[in-house]
Amino acid sequence: MDARSSAPVPPPGCPAHGTGGRVPLYGPEFAADPHAYYSYLRSYGPAAPVELAPGVEATLVTDYSAALQLLQDSASFRKDSRRWRALNEGHVPPDSPVVPMLAYRPNCMFSDGVEHLRLRQAVTDSMARIDQRRLSHSTEQVSNYLIAQFGERGSADLLGDYAKQLPLFVFNELFGCPADIGDRVLFGISGIFDGINAEKAAEVLFGAVGELVALKRSRPGDDVTSWLMQHQANLTDEEMVHQLALLLGAGAEPLRNLIGNTLHRLLTHDAYAHRGGLINEAIDDTLWENPPVSNLAPHYPAADMEFGGQQLRAGDLVLVSFATANSSPVLSAARQAGSRAHLAWSAGPHACPSKDPARQISVTAIENLLNRLPDVELAVPDDSLTWRPGPFNRGLASLPTRFTPVEPAHRPTGRVQPEPSVRSERSTQAQPAPERAGRWSQFLNWLVK
Repeated sequence: MDARSSAPVPPPGCPAHGTGGRVPLYGPEFAADPHAYYSYLRSYGPAAPVELAPGVEATLVTDYSAALQLLQDSASFRKDSRRWRALNEGHVPPDSPVVPMLAYRPNCMFSDGVEHLRLRQAVTDSMARIDQRRLSHSTEQVSNYLIAQFGERGSADLLGDYAKQLPLFVFNELFGCPADIGDRVLFGISGIFDGINAEKAAEVLFGAVGELVALKRSRPGDDVTSWLMQHQANLTDEEMVHQLALLLGAGAEPLRNLIGNTLHRLLTHDAYAHRGGLINEAIDDTLWENPPVSNLAPHYPAADMEFGGQQLRAGDLVLVSFATANSSPVLSAARQAGSRAHLAWSAGPHACPSKDPARQISVTAIENLLNRLPDVELAVPDDSLTWRPGPFNRGLASLPTRFTPVEPAHRPTGRVQPEPSVRSERSTQAQPAPERAGRWSQFLNWLVK
């Protein structure tokens, strides 16, 4: 597509500079300064041509009003990625790094119509049963455990040592994972998002979640997995596995980024220390300016159409830029009034079903960390920090900090022993015990010491 002569100059390093090509949403240049790219994309109008990865073209909606229109119009725009024309016609490399995020799975994120309503209702009803006090208590326990691992050192990477791990531990607790299954859930999700043998990691994750479903069929508990299973939607085992994998995986990564991005904001903006509502205000500002999911909500036009100044064919990939829409001038008054009208949680029938638990986990995790480490500060200059590349998520690669060393927190007592795995005695005997317990097992052992 040819850029108009009146359009701003593309950011340095952007292949669209002087070539008329699509604007790339990947690479170190985009990760370092995505807002320069978003500013340039606005010159195209409400939507712009982008490239998510080499050979993967899409249209990105950057205008707030247009984004709301798309997110709320489930008749014109569908979520089932089996409609993705470029993938079906072989134009998308099958080994592209963005395909795992966009490829179809039988869960509520990739479904439409009656099927979406059934799956979505099961998820939202089950998540609504989470007790807030229990959630805060579980988050605080996990927080204390993680701080105990590095507190005596006086230094930590608050991404790798804290923000990355905490959501997974809390979700394992909420979903009723016993030690063996929880260890493999942690391994699987971490491997998928770190890109380390991702195919094997996905195999481990889905295998572990399948065992969790089998376990809860025979021994239900007071947890999200059991509530989802008992819902009147009558989910099959396959549907259970895919809803759980979605909640665990799609919930953990944005929450990691929200905690990390908010901590970064608190450590680099002195003004928060002089106002009330410290953490909640910082979270809101982060959701407005640096949302953990910057570009996603994949949709596919049901028919050929014109939208946002772009000509779309049925099955074209269309995404929403939450980060760009949030900075729309039409929202400035709403933000100044303290409104939470941003799109960080998306909108419409596919809006995030877990935004309330996610916010509560974030507040508790950040509050407990700052209470335990009141003098925590960055250990490196802010401008030396690097952001992870990629078109979808916005998160730091690391957040090195230093603080006065602290003694480990008192470990709680009286914890109920975790449920045994559903593995048969024969399969257990066939596998040698690991030399070192996984992270979830270590946490459970820490709780009962």
